[in-house]
Amino acid sequence: MSRLRCFLALGLVVLPLLNCGGSRHSPDEKYFLIVTNTKEAYWQEAAGGLSKAASQLRVPAEMIGPDSYDVKAQHSQFQDVLKKKPTGILVTVGDPGVIKEDIDAATSQGIPVITIDADAPASNRLTFIGTDNYRAGQMGGRLAAKALKFRGSVVVYTMPEQANLKDRLRGYKDVFDNYPQIKITEVVDIKGDPAAAFDKTRDLIEKNMKVDAFICLVSIACPEVAEVLGRKNITGKVVVAMDTEQRTLEAIQKGLISATIGQKPFTMAFYGLKMLDDLHHNPLPSLTKDWSQDSFAPIPTFVDTGVTLIDATNVDKFIQARNSATGK
Repeated sequence: MSRLRCFLALGLVVLPLLNCGGSRHSPDEKYFLIVTNTKEAYWQEAAGGLSKAASQLRVPAEMIGPDSYDVKAQHSQFQDVLKKKPTGILVTVGDPGVIKEDIDAATSQGIPVITIDADAPASNRLTFIGTDNYRAGQMGGRLAAKALKFRGSVVVYTMPEQANLKDRLRGYKDVFDNYPQIKITEVVDIKGDPAAAFDKTRDLIEKNMKVDAFICLVSIACPEVAEVLGRKNITGKVVVAMDTEQRTLEAIQKGLISATIGQKPFTMAFYGLKMLDDLHHNPLPSLTKDWSQDSFAPIPTFVDTGVTLIDATNVDKFIQARNSATGK
């Protein structure tokens, strides 16, 4: 009888431990990352982070979006995702005025939404995971100012409607304000089209316009700037890029781009999916409350994934590390 009691007691201890080995996930769980351009190398890197987190969590996750920069198409994709009743959504915001309503529609249906890379702070998104873009702009500004020896004319390539790019430009401007002989002579809206950056740079060079530095706040611009400078055999220009497209890294190796500020889209998607998974299994009391105003909030208002400055001194090491992380 005493042996039977021992076996029963042991069973009470072992069975819960065995149950812990099973998955806590239900078959209908599914997560989405909605981006502005699935073909862009930046978002392919994010897809790697999403895939790795999904593999670790053993949940399905999918990156979707238009295959070229198209805010209206992204809105349409968001609407399609809502019809699939997702467990959670990560989204980069092409246009806050358009995507805000989509985010609010999702949270009203009980679907948690986290923004990554580009934010919609006026929406009901729960938190933002990405770069402190103002500080990234300051980093680029200090680099450019030093390379210019604190004087010269600057052309900036951007997409003005995006809040994250506004913050980057503000960071550059605040640094340049300390050096009166540095002037931003033109801010170019490339409208999500790399060809616009190529054409503008070619026009500036062919018209012999005085440009000492080219600053790119978007990843797709500086590879085109470097292409023009290479074809025209132009040297001595300061070129500060954004992100780590392969062509950008190759241009650094060739000396056509001075440096780039590398964000961490892999980390954004990886950490974002894990946070969504935790929110699903440990739900918040409200998805529409402004948690940023709660001193005891269970979620952060902003997660800064940081940036990496990449130039000729460390570009080769960066390529090796990225290939290792993404399995290339």
